[in-house]
Amino acid sequence: MSQEEVNVMQRFKVGELVVDAGAPILMQGSNSPQLFTALHGMGLRYKYLQNGKRQVVNFILPGDFIGLQAGVMGEMGHSVEATTKMTLCVFNRSAIWSFFKDNPERAFAVTWLAAVEEHFLGAALATVGQRTALESVAWALAKVYSRGEELDLVHNSQMSLPFRQQDLADALGLSLVHTNKTLATLRKRQLAHWSDGVLSVSDIDKLAKVAMIDDTSVPKRPIL
Repeated sequence: MSQEEVNVMQRFKVGELVVDAGAPILMQGSNSPQLFTALHGMGLRYKYLQNGKRQVVNFILPGDFIGLQAGVMGEMGHSVEATTKMTLCVFNRSAIWSFFKDNPERAFAVTWLAAVEEHFLGAALATVGQRTALESVAWALAKVYSRGEELDLVHNSQMSLPFRQQDLADALGLSLVHTNKTLATLRKRQLAHWSDGVLSVSDIDKLAKVAMIDDTSVPKRPIL
C-alpha cells in the first residue's frame, strides 16, 4: 500500500475492538452498523437452519474482511464468531458508499476480496457435492495450510489451527465420527496431522494431490 492508501484506510477506520473466544461478532439476520477486518486471531462464519443444524461457511484468518454482506445487502445471511481472542479493525458501514466513490482503487480491493470469496465458495460447494470424505478433508486442510503459508503463520511445517473437529465436519457436511476417521487416515499416510490445535503438513503437494488441487499457490490479498 502507498502512504496515501494507508492514510485513506486510517480515515475510514474508527477504532479497534478486542473480543474474547466464543464472542459473537455478527449475527445471522442482524443489521450491523459496523464492518471489520480481522487483525489478529481466528474465527468462524456459519449459518443455522431452522432445524438447528449448522453449516460452517468458512474459517476466518487474519486479514479477512468481515461484514461486507450486511454492508451491501442490509443484513447478514450468516453469523460470525471468534474462535480465539481476536483484535478487529472497525469501520462504519454508513461510510462505505462514500469510501467507494472517493477511493476507487481501495473499492476495487474490496471487490477483489468479494470475488475471491465467491470463487472459494464455488470450490467448497464442489467439494461438499463431489469429493469423497478423504478428498474433502484433504482439500480443507490444504486450503487452510496454504493460506497460513501466505500469512506467515506456518513455521517448521506447522501452523496454529484452533478449531474443533466438529467445525470441520460442519463445513464439509460430514459426521464427526467420519471426520475423525478420515483425519486418522491422513495421519497414517503421513499427509497431515491435526491435533491439539496444531496442523502439521510435511508435503503440501502430496496432500494437494489427494485433494485434487492443481495449484496450492495463494494470490496476495489486498490489506484493508
